Amino acid sequence: MRGAGGTTGGIGQFFIGMVMLCGGLYLLLNAIVVTSHFGIGMRLYGIGGYGVTSGMILIPFMFGVGLIFYNSKSLIGWFLSAGSLVALIFGVISSIHFTFRHMTAFDLITILVLTVGGLGLFLRSLKTIDAAYPDK
Repeated sequence: MRGAGGTTGGIGQFFIGMVMLCGGLYLLLNAIVVTSHFGIGMRLYGIGGYGVTSGMILIPFMFGVGLIFYNSKSLIGWFLSAGSLVALIFGVISSIHFTFRHMTAFDLITILVLTVGGLGLFLRSLKTIDAAYPDK
């Protein structure tokens, strides 16, 4: 009988490892606090000591949209609109801050043991073990 991943590894190890890995990753991601300080007047980029705010990024976007509505084949309009949206998305993503919430050492050790131990069991179940345990 074939086990996990078509190998002779254990199906039990596969599911126990998967549950441990998912539980550990859930606890790890649950312990991360995501904050953002994004706003219309927020400085996104600095060019030569001058700050470019998110509101300034919307100005070329408005001109680009106007050019697209005037002539849908306008490459300058599409370039301004797409470039402004990319700059705005990049600015939002770069303003995100990740921090860990307060936790005890026991909580952190539990999260790490579940995550790394589950990954080890999961990968071990995918390994062929014919030489150690031949079929009977």
